Amino acid sequence: MNTQIHQQQIQTVGSTHTGSSGDVCKPVSMLDAAAAAKKLQRFIMPSQLSMIGDMCRGEERDFFKNKLLELSDTVNSMPVTYETDGQGDQAIVHLHYFLWDMDWFITERDVETEQLQAFGLACMHEEELGYISIEELLMNGAELDLHWKPKTLAQVKAERQMQDVNYVGHPMHY
Repeated sequence: MNTQIHQQQIQTVGSTHTGSSGDVCKPVSMLDAAAAAKKLQRFIMPSQLSMIGDMCRGEERDFFKNKLLELSDTVNSMPVTYETDGQGDQAIVHLHYFLWDMDWFITERDVETEQLQAFGLACMHEEELGYISIEELLMNGAELDLHWKPKTLAQVKAERQMQDVNYVGHPMHY
């Protein structure tokens, strides 16, 4: 009987996954994390996904296993092409990619399994709303922001504008 109790304790030790509603779900196993990683292959570049996989075995494993499930849930539940049509700046940005001083804010994923394109705000030298190739972003080294919290396009634009104002006003800018 003591062995049975010990086995139950071992099975419940580990990270827990917080669902989109904020409720704590069952512990996240490596198998669940690996399944989530497989679903995210078209959204995270191989080197970043490999690093996350390594981190799932390290000291911060709970965070990274939870993050994989959270990202998988986000991708699965986010709108597909044309579903945010007409929402304008009130559309929710679900994913954020970055590379150097460029950012891409994704509001819709492709309806196709291949993920040939997504829709969102591209901020390179100027801001432009339109279709974005996730595949090209990943091939060119853009990273998925693991700490991104969904917010509206209006909030993203306001934050970017504030960053630009702060940057231009910085003494090192001159």
